[in-house]
This record gives sequence, C-alpha cells and structure tokens, in this order.
Amino acid sequence: MNTVSIQSRKTLQVFSGRAYPELAEEIVKYLDVSLTPQSAYEFANGEIFVRFEESVRGADAFVVQSCGAGINTWVMETLIMIDALKRASADRITVVLPFYPYARQDKKHRGREPISARLISDLLHTAGADRLMTVDLHTDQTQGFFDGPVDHLFAMRLLGDHIAGKYKGEQITVVAPDSGRVRVAERWADLLGGAPLAFIHKTRDPKVANTVVTNRVVGDVEGRTCVLVDDMIDTGGTITKAATKLFEAGAKDVIIASTHGILSDPATERLRDCGATEIVLTNTLPIPADRLLPNMTVLSIAPLIAKAIHEVFEDGSVTSLFSADEA
Repeated sequence: MNTVSIQSRKTLQVFSGRAYPELAEEIVKYLDVSLTPQSAYEFANGEIFVRFEESVRGADAFVVQSCGAGINTWVMETLIMIDALKRASADRITVVLPFYPYARQDKKHRGREPISARLISDLLHTAGADRLMTVDLHTDQTQGFFDGPVDHLFAMRLLGDHIAGKYKGEQITVVAPDSGRVRVAERWADLLGGAPLAFIHKTRDPKVANTVVTNRVVGDVEGRTCVLVDDMIDTGGTITKAATKLFEAGAKDVIIASTHGILSDPATERLRDCGATEIVLTNTLPIPADRLLPNMTVLSIAPLIAKAIHEVFEDGSVTSLFSADEA
C-alpha cells in the first residue's frame, strides 16, 4: 500500500482593496511579502467583481481596506473579497480596517435609528471574516459587535512620541474636545508625563449632522501648549471650534492630534484658519495632496499594523503589544 506524506505549512497572504493600495504596499514591505495579485473592476451598472490570480487554499489571509471617500463602494468591495477568499478555501480570513466604517453610528440616539456599526460587523462575519483588526475605534464597545476576535490597535504611542519629542520642555495641557473624550485624554496625559487635563464643554443637535455648539473651556490652559486630541477629524467643526475656544481662554499654542484624517469639506479650510501650530494625523486613510497643509504632519500606521499582522499569523499576543494601557 502506497502512503502519501503530507506536510502542512501555514502561508501568510495579504490582499489590498482598491481604496488605499499605497498603505497595503507599505504594510507588506515590513512583512517582507508581496500583495497577492488580483483583478478587481466594476461592471457598467456599478457591480464589483473580484478574482484572485493565485491560489489562496489554506492561506492565513489578511484583507486590507481603508474605507475613506466612497465608503459604501469600499465596504461592498471588502465583503466581496471576503466571500471570494472563503469560497476559494482560505483557512482564516482577517479583515484589516484601519478606519472602521460607520463607527459613529454605534448606538441609537433617538427612536427608529439604525446601529450601523453593528450592521457592518454582522456583514463582515456573514461574508466569512474570522477576525477583525482596526485602529482607534470611535467607542470601545464596537469591539463587542463582531462575532469573533477583534484586535483593537492604538495610535496613541505613535502620535504621542512625536509630540513629546518635538515639544519637549513645553508646559503641556492635554485637552479633550468634549466630555466623552476625557478618558482618552487621561491616557494621553499619562503618556505625556502626567500633563494636566482640560476639556471643552459642548452641545450637539442630534438632528443635524456635523454641527456643534462649543460653550466653554473647563480647566486651566492659560499660557500653556494645549494638545487637543480626538479619534477623527471629518469636517473639522468640533476640533477647530475647540481650538478657537482654547486661544480665547489664553492658550499659548494648540497642537491637534487625531488618528483618522477624514477631512471632508470644509475641513482643510477650517484647519488652516484655526491657528493651530501643528496638526498631527496618521495615514489610516488616504489624504490627497490638495488637503495637506504646511503645518500638517502625517505619521505612518503601517509598522503598527504590520507588527499586529505578524503576531496574529504567528499566534502571538497582540494585546500585550498594543493595548491602550501599554500604548
């Protein structure tokens, strides 16, 4: 009787959506692998087609997609990529969403509203995703929406190290743009050597998107360099009104630090005119050249994501490396 010797060797394969291939290319350089080639295009009626050009059978597959402008197209493309991998017998599928789509719709503010962040998680799981990896969720509870492991990475160390190095010796106060971000600001304060805290008291009309009324500064910011922190900048209304209030309260300088630079219009104009000394972002989302400002610094999130992918592939500990308390 003839016997067949079978040797099983796990393979890492990385796949990029079309939303931001430059970030995926940077990630695979740190992993010393290449992106798996694929064909992806749209039919005349807008339907998306995806086919991978190499075998993915038995692969530990990582789908990288940054859902920026055109978010609905990129969500759908991600689901189709997952489905294609599952039907092609990939062993495990991890979806890497540096910016989690629909993250702000994580609860019902009024009756008859959706919880779209939960819906996104359900769609990813139904399509065949086994694991989710993302950076700086809008709220921590979103991790519980996905039916499987979630690797929640934090950009705080990346942003904080830049600010600590550049503004060493300054009298820094960490400022939350609203009371809901105070817990995050506390972590920032610890990272920056026990800096004092302040926050902006504001109100928001739940019936009008991207509209904020900024009221007053709570905390002492006079004569200090204020580090204004938030997870995302969309139209820039919240963060720039906060910066204005800080200057009115006597702040010496304002540095804006945020992970996700969505930068929908008129964010660039608002950021340019708000008087901030520096705006520090990461590249979780593509930032077009025409939206970059002279005082804007964009730090790469690719090394962090690459390390997390390596740990997941090797069945190591992502939490010990990238937890919020260790950030």
